[in-house]
Amino acid sequence: MDIYAMVTDKIINLLENGVVPWRRPWTSTGLPRNLVSKKPYRGVNVFLLSASKYLSPFWLTYRQATELGGHVRKGQESTAVIFWKVEDLKQSSEGLNTEETDEKNRRRFVLRYYRVFNLEQCELPQAVLDKLPKMETHQNDPIEAVEKIIAGMPNPPEIVRGGSKAFYSPLTDRIALPPRELFISAEEEAATETHELIHSVGHEKRLAREGICETTPFGSPVYSKEELVAEMGAAFLCAEAGISNAVIANQAAYLAGWLNKLRDDRKLLVHAAAQAQRAVDYILNRACQE
Repeated sequence: MDIYAMVTDKIINLLENGVVPWRRPWTSTGLPRNLVSKKPYRGVNVFLLSASKYLSPFWLTYRQATELGGHVRKGQESTAVIFWKVEDLKQSSEGLNTEETDEKNRRRFVLRYYRVFNLEQCELPQAVLDKLPKMETHQNDPIEAVEKIIAGMPNPPEIVRGGSKAFYSPLTDRIALPPRELFISAEEEAATETHELIHSVGHEKRLAREGICETTPFGSPVYSKEELVAEMGAAFLCAEAGISNAVIANQAAYLAGWLNKLRDDRKLLVHAAAQAQRAVDYILNRACQE
């Protein structure tokens, strides 16, 4: 099975129905996480699971439900979750169509998947349900939340106010933002600032991403990928800050543009989400778990 196509087709279907997974407001219960380990899902899995109709943030495998003394309700449809399996290059050549090689360290990363069910699709013992952590909700000030994230970022870029455009300059390692009064809402400002912050992590002195370290023409594949990385990374940071994403100004054109890009490159979505996750890990100063 082409896992890249499977993931991309699901996201394309959402886009065709007017849902932008990385611009969808997060539920008040938080990001999706595994019910047993309590660890949040990462990368593109966040969007695959958050796009579901369920309110609970907890997910588990069929086996986990059984081991907890419960079961998945009959007729329930599972959701695919992807992961990278690291193998030594000396091992078998199975799965060459979905591998990414690291010649220097003699490793390859093979894309795999497994299936999970939401807590609302399962019947579990009350004793198990009673032990679930209560998901607290908070009313956050978007600007304060983002400024707190920036304050904790290692080696942050300079941020200046002025003009009418928001952009990141790799040459000066500086983020330019319009004055606060020009933004239509605090959420819009937070989404814009986090978008540019993700771009800044691509600088050569941070994660050295291709889309920032090299000059890329507008609309080129590398340019488009970098924009998707920034879009997804901003969504992750907004979720981390407990705030909703901003509304898209030109929804129709925005949707059409990404639909074309994803249809042309089936690996774009998975790779961009992984790079966005690494950028967020850098900003939040936490070790990469992928």
